[in-house]
Amino acid sequence: MKHLVILFSIVCAVCELGATSRAYGHGFAGARFFPATLSTDDPFVADELSLPTVSTIRTPDDGGTRQTDISVDISKRITPQFAIEIGETLTAVNPHEGPATNGFGNLELSGKYQILKNDAHEAIVSLGLGVEIGGTGSRSIGADPFSTWAPGIFFGKGFGDLPEELRFLKSLAITGLAGVQIPTSASTRSFTVDDRTGEHEVEIERHPEVLEWGFALEYSVIYLQSQVQDVHLPAPVDRLIPLVEFALETPLNRGARGQTTGTVNPGIIWAGKYFQVGAEAVIPVNSRTGSDVGVIAQLHFFMDDLFPHSIGRPLFGGNK
Repeated sequence: MKHLVILFSIVCAVCELGATSRAYGHGFAGARFFPATLSTDDPFVADELSLPTVSTIRTPDDGGTRQTDISVDISKRITPQFAIEIGETLTAVNPHEGPATNGFGNLELSGKYQILKNDAHEAIVSLGLGVEIGGTGSRSIGADPFSTWAPGIFFGKGFGDLPEELRFLKSLAITGLAGVQIPTSASTRSFTVDDRTGEHEVEIERHPEVLEWGFALEYSVIYLQSQVQDVHLPAPVDRLIPLVEFALETPLNRGARGQTTGTVNPGIIWAGKYFQVGAEAVIPVNSRTGSDVGVIAQLHFFMDDLFPHSIGRPLFGGNK
């Protein structure tokens, strides 16, 4: 963790060379800039690239398994209100006992449509539909052979419309999501042989529908400086966004109903003109999730600001 903090500070200092005091076009509702969150999906549609997002945590299964994910996600606007996204993850699994394995997870595709954007109240709402395509990943790291659909709703709200008496709370914002993961297979069967008796055994693994829910509470120093009061903070502190994310999943049926798992992720994002860099601790919410603290870090590029007149613009319907 110490090395990650040092690296994060160095990157922020270097990135400040590319920052300005103006507001950028990516992820805005009025004067509110919503950063791309690391652990919960953000509510806006945009041309963006996360390359890479790296996370590592020890899960409680099999006496403790270290799982490290390196993922790439790219989002492309088809129209100013609709975008598609493609994601892939390389996973390394290192169990407490037994050999380590690694492989790619299932390919993930999604679409998101922005249905509301209110600049005056710094509000944004989008609808999305994602699918994890079964059988495209490696079974050695647990990729499912079946597909999973995930419709959801995403929202963001800035507190800039609070009264002047609460002006230092205006820099707060909240983003969140709620969706349901729907597997195309209710269960899978695997056949094993008992070493002692030689008899064949059938193991049935049930796959419940899962409520995916979470939110991020953010405090934007960028908003504080530009919209509330210039407190003359130096670089790179003037472009920081401290935040806490809550990423949770609750099974709805098939023997696992109500067994919530998830993490609470406090961290910080530095946002420049063309990209942002962020890091968070990953803290399990209960023993079902684990007991060890993990970490997640991300380098995220704003393609619509990097290439506003070419690949960073919608295919149809204008530039922004």
